[in-house]
Amino acid sequence: MSVNKVLLIGNLGRDPEVRYLPSGNPVANFSIATSENYTDRNGAKQERTDWHNIVVYGKQAELCGQYLKKGRQVFVEGRIAYRNYEAKDGSGKRYVTDIVAQRVQFLGGRAGAGADEAADFGASRGGGHPGGGDPPPMDDEDIPF
Repeated sequence: MSVNKVLLIGNLGRDPEVRYLPSGNPVANFSIATSENYTDRNGAKQERTDWHNIVVYGKQAELCGQYLKKGRQVFVEGRIAYRNYEAKDGSGKRYVTDIVAQRVQFLGGRAGAGADEAADFGASRGGGHPGGGDPPPMDDEDIPF
């Protein structure tokens, strides 16, 4: 038995970028930041921020592109995926770690809405990858960025 599950709450570092695969299926890419506060050996308070690349497929990708903006807080549930590709400048392989989202919940409400308003666009509402389950394998031609 194995488990590949990620749960993140963070803030968008940039607006989602929505593109379309050759098959016509939408895919959105954005990054979120998660922060951790801690005290170092000298007793000084520190903050560490980690950045996570998020990939969303299907109708959920279009909804993310429509409603999410830089700075918005989101909850992401998904799995870790590793990939590599050849750099366009010919300088060698690049290695990337992505979080393939199966569920994205918008937190904090829209601008002008109540602070407790949240929208959940997960697989139960038609989001996620079309047909359910994992997205089809992608080769270098399918990489949307």
